[in-house]
Amino acid sequence: MNVIQTAIPDLLILGPRVYGDDRGFFFESFNRSAFREATGCEPDFVQDNHSKSAKNVLRGMHYQVAPRAQGKLVRVVQGAVFDVAVDIRKDSPTFGHWVGETLSAENRKQMWIPPGFAHGFLTLSDTAEFLYKTTDYYAPDHERCIAWNDPDIGIVWPLSVEEPILSGKDRHGKSLKAVAAGPIE
Repeated sequence: MNVIQTAIPDLLILGPRVYGDDRGFFFESFNRSAFREATGCEPDFVQDNHSKSAKNVLRGMHYQVAPRAQGKLVRVVQGAVFDVAVDIRKDSPTFGHWVGETLSAENRKQMWIPPGFAHGFLTLSDTAEFLYKTTDYYAPDHERCIAWNDPDIGIVWPLSVEEPILSGKDRHGKSLKAVAAGPIE
């Protein structure tokens, strides 16, 4: 497994070893032992999620608060997305910083997003299928959303339209300042 460090410690880009020939390819998308060795983390994944999104759909910036905070290992199995994580750990020197990476079926990259980060993505291809492994179950009472276009965070989304396609929940995300004013839990 190839591990790429990002500007935010603990937030990692992972690339598998791919074995290919004229028949196709094979790779391990997850191996607990290799993940632990490469990252120093040993998460207990309890739920897998699979979403499909059309071009210009933006999902995020989502997170769950304690005691149901989630770590996520994410990847794309069809199409391409611009995947983003924002550090919302108040005591972190990188609080409010973000990292974005193109994840695609072609590049097979994955992003490890530990608990304490808001997460979202923008679909770049006509459609994209996105897989999430999570370290806690979905808990709607603990789910929160930060505005995808919060100027204090300043995410540079590669938009091909003026306004992305958003859910009602994502249209009403809070600012990072509003989130930081209260307990992130």
